[in-house]
Amino acid sequence: LPAAYQTSASVPEWLNKGDNAWQMLSATLVGMQTVPGLIILYGSIVKKKWAVNSAFMALYAFAAVIICWVVWAYKMSFGEKLLPFWGKAGPALGQSYLIGQAILPASTHLYHNGTVETAMAAPLYPMASMVWFQCVFAAITLVLIAGSLLGRMNIKAWMMFVPLWLTFSYTVGAFSLWGGGFLFQWGVIDYSGGYVIHLSAGVAGFTTAYWVGPRTKSDRERFPPNNVLLMLAGAGLLWMGWTGFNGGDPYSANIDSSMAVINTHVCTATSLLVWTCLDVFFFGKPSIIGAVQGMITGLVCITPGAGEFTDYSSTAIGWAAIVMGVLSGSIPWYTMMILHRKSRLLQKVDDTLGVFHTHAVAGTLGGLLTGLFAEPVLCGLFLPVTNSQGGVYGGDGGMQIVKQIGGAGFIIGWNLVVTSIICVVIGLIVPLRMPEEELLIGDDAVHGEEAYALWGDGEKYDSTKHGASSADGTAHGVKNSIGATQVV
Repeated sequence: LPAAYQTSASVPEWLNKGDNAWQMLSATLVGMQTVPGLIILYGSIVKKKWAVNSAFMALYAFAAVIICWVVWAYKMSFGEKLLPFWGKAGPALGQSYLIGQAILPASTHLYHNGTVETAMAAPLYPMASMVWFQCVFAAITLVLIAGSLLGRMNIKAWMMFVPLWLTFSYTVGAFSLWGGGFLFQWGVIDYSGGYVIHLSAGVAGFTTAYWVGPRTKSDRERFPPNNVLLMLAGAGLLWMGWTGFNGGDPYSANIDSSMAVINTHVCTATSLLVWTCLDVFFFGKPSIIGAVQGMITGLVCITPGAGEFTDYSSTAIGWAAIVMGVLSGSIPWYTMMILHRKSRLLQKVDDTLGVFHTHAVAGTLGGLLTGLFAEPVLCGLFLPVTNSQGGVYGGDGGMQIVKQIGGAGFIIGWNLVVTSIICVVIGLIVPLRMPEEELLIGDDAVHGEEAYALWGDGEKYDSTKHGASSADGTAHGVKNSIGATQVV
């Protein structure tokens, strides 16, 4: 055999190079959804005076989660069981730990008589690949929450919020549904994060937005994107990155992975087109922002069951991804464009990018539809509970819908309570909302930096910072730049 395929210290017998390569590629794709995907999307979709702050909230969250993840949060999510919904905290940094075969120690599933029904999950690559793959999922969840808070949250409060919410909320959902917790053992289906990531982010973002308070009146009334083309570039990275988001969650480069990828893109394309058609029919024009929202709801809706559906078969059931795309492009559209304007509660809470609709509503919808359409053979490739199937297949399928409702209820309830507690605690230390002067000025006041070399749109003129020339050409308050922008 060629040297690359021979067993050695760096190529143990249990290592499958194809699975490891796909897992690392998937993790990279998911990471790129945030860096640079959501950084570009957030920095472009907001008003110009908030471009830097919005992009930085995403960048900070990504970096902070990585450190918290490897020091204590990974094992709380995927380590040994501490409570039915939580793993034991501990570092995931040691060499001996990271080079060993990946395992999820709490994932063994037993029959009621105590015999093993499904053995412990043990993917054919090192623990280092698993830790990093799960890390980028945790990171994007915090970044999605930021979408509800753009344009007014105190950056110091956000810096405290990220590690606290990761520790006390994300790890609970991840262990309960993925790491071997009670919802995993019960057989709730969350293939790739419809509940763990999107429902929790939507609920937590909405809850935090309530505690932080709204943007200024002028920002709520007029909040145009500062760069539509860059917004589309960020959205495109988000869409294409979802190939790794859903394609990597079988923990293997297998049939289930392939099904997840094609289902993801079919549902997303359908959802985008449906949302756009509804905009044209009701408002007369296709909205670019609306198309992006429809894209996101399609991605979110398919996620909880992306690897559990068949497509293009001779039966109606085989078209589940298209059906889900139609529903994800219409139901969240209705809640965002119609219901939101009629609801006092939804009007009271300033959810900047509508994360509640695009993630909480679409994630719940996807979870419930998964309980309806999950295909028995594909369920057997992924779930620890044998003979699981969706409601349309009869038998015990109706119970799967009940399980999906129960799983959604737990995630919603936990996030409402824990996120509120976190916000109250932070509020006792630093204000959750920026002071009025910073809200008026924006990036220049918060960071001392601006997205574009232009003056206006919320900026407060300060000759010591901006410099200026009078009509007669006389310079006033001009200073030489220093550091990276030094004038030579």
